[in-house]
Amino acid sequence: MRWAANLSILFTELPLVDRPAAAAAAGFDAVEFWWPFPTATPSPIEVDTFVDAVESAGVQLVALNFFAGDLPSGDRGLVSLPGREDEFQAGVRVAVGIAERLGTKAFNALYGNRLPATDPAEQDETALRNLRFAATETARIGATVLIEPVSGVPAYPLLTAADAIAVIDRVGADNVALLADLYHLSVNGDDVPTALDVYLGRIGHVQIADAPGRHEPGTGNLDLATWLHTLDDGGYTGYVAAEYKPSGTTVDSLDWMARP
Repeated sequence: MRWAANLSILFTELPLVDRPAAAAAAGFDAVEFWWPFPTATPSPIEVDTFVDAVESAGVQLVALNFFAGDLPSGDRGLVSLPGREDEFQAGVRVAVGIAERLGTKAFNALYGNRLPATDPAEQDETALRNLRFAATETARIGATVLIEPVSGVPAYPLLTAADAIAVIDRVGADNVALLADLYHLSVNGDDVPTALDVYLGRIGHVQIADAPGRHEPGTGNLDLATWLHTLDDGGYTGYVAAEYKPSGTTVDSLDWMARP
């Protein structure tokens, strides 16, 4: 397996710009981030500081979330939010610019919550337009847009692998794929072994955490080792990102990586 560290949830005891170097010191050569800026359109200085931190650490940024709104306040993406298309698309352009400098090839497009006063069909049409825009923008650098089922947010409509695949099929672009977060899928009640069997060829990226708790592998009851073997045996060659909340310090939580 090729491992990556999600530096929006790991090494949070350090400032964000110090995390790539910490990940490298811990043995990672690949990292990913949620959107690392407070707005969709960070200043050039903010972008340069972020890019420099990744480059200086000597790690590869393999995946990056598009701007997803205010996550601490409950936002989970702009893709399906009418009226925020310009904001989403501006963020896509910034993300692609970062990727051109760092060689990033995967972007997570969080779908967005259902809005109480908006017709779900209108939201889905907004999502279709935004995802086709993102697919076109990322295709020119040979990158992939990822669609992720998410748990813990009642208003988020994509819960299973099949939900995400249905969106991907509607977009109809070759460079849109499933982000299989094994934690989210399991917590949502999806049949993970079946999902991996049916959709393995359509998975563009994988993330892991154990459940309950969303901590490091070995702290819960998920059969992560078997599921990862299934991916490996099935020919998955992409990255598996550690996207969990450490039960102690991040470094102390990495013992699971040494296990067979």
